[in-house]
Amino acid sequence: METLVTLRGITKNYLRGKQIIEVLHSIDMDIAAGDFVALMGPSGSGKTTLLNLIGGLDTPSAGSIEVAGTRIDRMSSGELAKWRAANVGFVFQFYNLLPMLSAQKNVELPLLLTRLSARERKRNATIALTLVGLEDRAQHRPQELSGGQEQRVAIARAIVSDPKILVCDEPTGDLDRHTADEIMRLLQQLNREHGKTIVIVTHDPKAAEYAQRQLHLDKGTFAENDV
Repeated sequence: METLVTLRGITKNYLRGKQIIEVLHSIDMDIAAGDFVALMGPSGSGKTTLLNLIGGLDTPSAGSIEVAGTRIDRMSSGELAKWRAANVGFVFQFYNLLPMLSAQKNVELPLLLTRLSARERKRNATIALTLVGLEDRAQHRPQELSGGQEQRVAIARAIVSDPKILVCDEPTGDLDRHTADEIMRLLQQLNREHGKTIVIVTHDPKAAEYAQRQLHLDKGTFAENDV
């Protein structure tokens, strides 16, 4: 299977006052196209930092990150912004929907950065909302939706530009068990039926079970049985 993401020797440091804090230490990782990976570990283990590096939201202190043949660790902030818009869909714990816009308009937002016409944007947003089972809620605003429906809109927004990879940071963290399972089944469906490559960060072992594989981080390195 084709390797989509390759990380080699990834280290990430932050400066706290005069002290250097090493969050990730010499991480090697491969993610195949069509993979579904759950990153797990205690708070402070570095999993969200690793997710942000894979999604191009942050850059490493050392090491290389290659996604679909492109070295994103060498990009400027402006180049990274363009690359993210074209290649990555983001899903967060708190849905980050604009309250004054309908579900349809929220899903269309990433397409405003493209050359698609208004008609094409609407068509693509409708397709994405249909995939997540919310075509009948297209004109509803976020306050008229349940938490699970809001997260489905957020997932539709993440997939509307057909990204190479979906990165999800605690996508079920604000949901009850039943709704969390619905969201994870949706992500599993996008992975299995539509071939989406997905990486999630979660504290929830039940959510992680929906992934094809689980990787456990602790103090900035993978557990021995994961490497």
